Amino acid sequence: MTAFAPDSLVLNRKLPLWYQVSQSLRASILGRRPDEPLRLPTEGRLAEHYGVSVLTMRQALKELESEGLISRHRRRGTFIEPTAQRGAPVRLLGSVDAIVAQQSGERATVLGHGPAPVPAELAEHFPDLDEVVEYRRLRCDGSSGEPTNWAENAVRPELAERIDLGDLAHWPMTKVLRDVVGVRISRITDTVEARLADPETARLLDVPLLSPILHYTGVTYDDRGQVVDVARIRYRGDRFSFTVTVEA
Repeated sequence: MTAFAPDSLVLNRKLPLWYQVSQSLRASILGRRPDEPLRLPTEGRLAEHYGVSVLTMRQALKELESEGLISRHRRRGTFIEPTAQRGAPVRLLGSVDAIVAQQSGERATVLGHGPAPVPAELAEHFPDLDEVVEYRRLRCDGSSGEPTNWAENAVRPELAERIDLGDLAHWPMTKVLRDVVGVRISRITDTVEARLADPETARLLDVPLLSPILHYTGVTYDDRGQVVDVARIRYRGDRFSFTVTVEA
């Protein structure tokens, strides 16, 4: 493709194809480099790239257009909006690519990392370990610089040895584990609950103490059923909503 080149995608036939394609393309758009083209390939080329019909591709593009991430112009083509707002709902639909998309597109700062005792609340996920490697990151809106969420990841030490902090400044932990470290992810279990901002969260996200936040916990399993990462993410309640889509 001569225009912007999206990432590849392995489709899950149990999930709506248009949704998977839209989320994969969304992650590619929000994670693009500043010097990459803004023009998207034609509907036909995108459909061929993802291995779906043009109608499916059209539905996926319509979803991205409704989010304000792209604009479509008759005869001129489809273009990425360079100033698109990154804030988005927290959506859960059971796809690893959906998780990657949800966490993409924001500027991340690594606040700290290093070995730490397994937190008591995570002991059930790491029964064979005394220590994990913890990563703390603050994510900010790519346009305004406003803090949107901060994340803690507890990762198995043997995997952490192969993680480059530079990658974590640009990509979500899920993408780094899958695409860089080579973990064969089998599933991620998600929990989202309402909480009140503690002092650290209030300071990092620049919100009042005890204001409402969304607390996300994602437990990532490899193909052997072993937990490789537990993510705990605090989202600003004034920037995100929680949406679950149930397909019949």
